[in-house]
Amino acid sequence: MGDVEITLINDNNVLTVYEMKLKAVTISDINLALEKLKRHTATIRNYIFITTEPISPEVLQYAAEKYDQLGGTEIAILDCLGFLRHFLHLFHGLRTDFINAYQNLLLAEPESAVSQALKEAFLTLRKAAEGSL
Repeated sequence: MGDVEITLINDNNVLTVYEMKLKAVTISDINLALEKLKRHTATIRNYIFITTEPISPEVLQYAAEKYDQLGGTEIAILDCLGFLRHFLHLFHGLRTDFINAYQNLLLAEPESAVSQALKEAFLTLRKAAEGSL
């Protein structure tokens, strides 16, 4: 379905799909995801795009409008920092390990995949978060 699929332990039904994009997410990308969801037999609760580019308000609105049409399946679009926030919420017990691994991956990416400004924003947020602990 996507680049990463999340299932529950002892269950092969996909609950969440992650699709990574090194480009802006478009309405066409969402429509392709809708086609995948129609072909999938089990109910997927979340189809999440992760992008390295800015997210258009029109594309966000289009994705949000699909929730009711899909019977409760959420299509979300996250930038790199939104993705980090999402995962920190899921894996709150492993936050420091996750942040360290994410930072290593983020800083290793060429600027063509993750801009210098985004890398700096991440490091600023991390420093602020560590200062408040």
